[in-house]
Amino acid sequence: MLNFNLSPELIVLQQKAREFALQEVLPLAWRYDQRDETSQEIIRKAEAAGLINGDIPEEYGGRGFGCLEAVILTEELAAACAGLATSIFDNSLGMEPLILCNNEALKAKYFPKILNDKKYIAFATSEPTMGSDVASLRCRAKRDGDDYILNGTKYWVTNGGLADYVSVFATVDPKSAHAGICAFIVETAWEGVSAGRPIPKMGQRTSNTTAINLKNVRVPKENMLAPPGEGFILAMQTFARTRPSIGAFAVGTARSAMEFAIDYAKKRKAFGSKIADFQSIQLKLAEMYQKVETARLLVWKAAWECDQGVDPNISASISKMYATEAAFEVVDQALQVMAGYGYTRFFPIEKLLRDVRLYRIYEGTSEVQRIILAGHVLAAYQATMPPLEDLAIEQVAHGEDPSATKTTGPRWRCRVCGYVHCGDEPPDECPYCFFPATAFKAV
Repeated sequence: MLNFNLSPELIVLQQKAREFALQEVLPLAWRYDQRDETSQEIIRKAEAAGLINGDIPEEYGGRGFGCLEAVILTEELAAACAGLATSIFDNSLGMEPLILCNNEALKAKYFPKILNDKKYIAFATSEPTMGSDVASLRCRAKRDGDDYILNGTKYWVTNGGLADYVSVFATVDPKSAHAGICAFIVETAWEGVSAGRPIPKMGQRTSNTTAINLKNVRVPKENMLAPPGEGFILAMQTFARTRPSIGAFAVGTARSAMEFAIDYAKKRKAFGSKIADFQSIQLKLAEMYQKVETARLLVWKAAWECDQGVDPNISASISKMYATEAAFEVVDQALQVMAGYGYTRFFPIEKLLRDVRLYRIYEGTSEVQRIILAGHVLAAYQATMPPLEDLAIEQVAHGEDPSATKTTGPRWRCRVCGYVHCGDEPPDECPYCFFPATAFKAV
């Protein structure tokens, strides 16, 4: 039996996150957006409130939150400010390779530090010359005894300027593509590690984003998350578990835009009536609501699969692609409802529109999600309908009496045009496309 009700524990968590978002994040969101600055104070408050690091496994002192808890928290925080929500969420992204890896000693070393010493951990796969194409990364990892020496630059690193640790993906041989990729925990205090200036962005300005430069950085063997050949798999497993949260970011942002548009439509008057009374506005609001609700259900499904141990890759791609594209449409239409005022900085919609545009890009663009889904439907999807050439569809020729049509006996289907012939043998040639008897298949 399907059940879409949240458990009492999840409802409490959702309410806690919502109250924090409204009381601590929302009042300061525009201030930090104007400054193009990340508020570490808000991040620390979120940490103190138990909204960060909940996914650290219980055996290491954490709460053992799953993906469903993550998407619920993320939606509420993103509804107040997408950028700050991104920086708050980033510890989960940075820790995911550590959670998934097989290096138990590394987990025992870093999870307590992250939890008890209030350390930040970032995630670094992208580089200046590659984004979604993880297999083409150039950051080199050269073996030196039992250690590795890292050289290269990672780009688009959320919290790169704040992080104490970084999950870094590199390669022992750029020419070997997937087979050469490995991963490490790198401490930003180590010699040779430096963060670039915060990257100026159109939106998500309250989220710190920098490059991480690695110059002859010695990484001890015990800090390896994945050996060469297993790093690419670890990166893909990470994305499969974190992409639902990107969908949740989009749902939260879209929900806010919808609610602001509803409020405006109920109060704004034109031509002597509230604009909410106009059918054109009502249709916009209805579509916004449909998209928010649909996106949330897809996100929850993907998160549920993660927590059930089901491979979430396909559902994660669907939820990420649909939610992020739907969110952009919702925010854009919310601005249309608010018209000129929505375009000004006196109202929140213009910030939401700048923030929401990123979701279709990071952690795999919409185009990459379509490639993943196309590969699935063409190679792995199990159809319930029989192949077209096996269908024996009853056919009546033009002008023919249906009652006179033969309905029993062998049937032969033309594999070119689809014509079905009744008889002990196929016709010498198809009466429709004129292909010979060899084009027919017994059905």
